Amino acid sequence: MIEGQEGVTWEQWCALAGACEEHGVETLFRSDHYISMTDEAGKVAHDAWTTLAALAARTTTLRLGTLVSPATFRAPALLANAAATADHVSGGRIELGLGAGWMEREHRAFGFPFPETGVRVQMFAEQLEIVHRLWTEDRVDFSGRHYTLEDAPGLPKPLQQPHPPIIVGGGGRRGTADPAARFADEYNSPFLSPEDFAAVRSRVAAACERAGRDPETMRLSTMTGCILGATHADALDRARELYGRVPRDVDFDRWLDDYSQRALIGSVDEVAARLADYGHAGCDRIMLQHLLHADLEPVRLIGRELAPAVA
Repeated sequence: MIEGQEGVTWEQWCALAGACEEHGVETLFRSDHYISMTDEAGKVAHDAWTTLAALAARTTTLRLGTLVSPATFRAPALLANAAATADHVSGGRIELGLGAGWMEREHRAFGFPFPETGVRVQMFAEQLEIVHRLWTEDRVDFSGRHYTLEDAPGLPKPLQQPHPPIIVGGGGRRGTADPAARFADEYNSPFLSPEDFAAVRSRVAAACERAGRDPETMRLSTMTGCILGATHADALDRARELYGRVPRDVDFDRWLDDYSQRALIGSVDEVAARLADYGHAGCDRIMLQHLLHADLEPVRLIGRELAPAVA
């Protein structure tokens, strides 16, 4: 999981995708943002779906997706077409993550609408339904509070059938969990401890039951920070590099203690043990946020050593 708004150049995207394929990392997710959270003037933020489509044309096995695309950025029909087009370019390797959007600064900067949270959640729910229906129905009529479609042809259909996996991002509340139970394949809650993940899992299961869906058919995942090393000392060296990238109000030890509460830091064996705790909490997969995106050694470690250790 790469934070694409934090200065990831096209050359670095190509290197990351190539390293994933070389070392057996099956899926590369990226955030969908248009402005850096740490250096607006100095860090490029390439468009998510344009980047994914371009990477799709350069790769052969790697699955690619957003985690997650805010409903406020694109009309639902545009998003459905863009993701379906990328699915064709990739030969059927696209995953679509959807959410309500949260970073107010980028909306104000570039003129995206940023209504109150409840309205954004409504927009998300309508968008999720529209994308799903455009991908699965021949023609779509839709009349909601935020979007209207009139006899829209459901084209292009994605290559994957019945459609690419749809991932909903949220905290397990009804505003996102109930629509997900109707239309999504996976529910993702970021930066959770195993104990907190188990609580979200219960809420999503309840949403599935309200919708008349077997909760076992909903994939559950989380995204969390990961600083991985061949040894614990290697991981700490990478943590110091990450710490030093921006000015901070606390010293390294205090920052590391806080970051460790929401991230996996350590050797392959140490991180594998932490991942096992998530498995016991009912987590089906974890997206590992790799913030030192120019460093490809952790990609090798994930594919060659960490994945086999938890398989």
